[in-house]
Amino acid sequence: MTGLFIFILGLAVGSFLNVVVYRLQIKQSIIWPPSHCPKCQAHLSWYENLPLVSFVFLVGKCRHCRQKISWQYPLVELATAIIFLLLFNHFGLTTQLMVWLVLACFLIIIFVYDLRYSLILDVITVPAIIFIFLANLFLGFDWLDLTFGAIIGGGFFGLQYLVSSGRWIGDGDIRLGILMGLALGWQMTIVALFLAYIIGAAFGLILILLKKKTLASEISFGTFLTFSTVLTVIWGPQILGFYLGLF
Repeated sequence: MTGLFIFILGLAVGSFLNVVVYRLQIKQSIIWPPSHCPKCQAHLSWYENLPLVSFVFLVGKCRHCRQKISWQYPLVELATAIIFLLLFNHFGLTTQLMVWLVLACFLIIIFVYDLRYSLILDVITVPAIIFIFLANLFLGFDWLDLTFGAIIGGGFFGLQYLVSSGRWIGDGDIRLGILMGLALGWQMTIVALFLAYIIGAAFGLILILLKKKTLASEISFGTFLTFSTVLTVIWGPQILGFYLGLF
């Protein structure tokens, strides 16, 4: 029953994260006005706001203007629920679970916003950095491990930024690298970075083969960094063990 509650909680939180992403982009308060259709501005009733259920019930269209509802909404809701459930299965009902549920929310916002708008917002990454550093200190993690992780994660992208004069990556990736380091520690940060590049290369190759991208096309790398961070906190030691076992 606890797992079901966590899943439903994830659906509800995912619905809220969709609102945050949309309103950050249009620079509107996430609290006011109440939920409304982004196309016709009609106020949405409670039964039009049920995660996943409303999308299916309304056949993916606004009840008022009949315009299509973006697939982003149900996909983010479902993804958040699955991530919440995976974290619960990994950490159990612990304080560390609470910390990672909060951090997962930050990471999902970064993922979706970077995927849609190719931008990593400081208004999200900076509070996330402060939160995870203080939370991990409270949980008793070695501050040196966290600090080295931040240096590795931030320095890795900072060096690329300096060498390329900002052509290869944006400065938002530097802050995201620091966030990864403070969340994972230095060893797992290396695993997450390695994993992000592997996934990114595979995804880029698929897009090139499908002729959706070219070798010169830019890809929002923050999406792979956030995804690899979640994968690493859950399966990092197993991934590292598998890699080392190849040699």
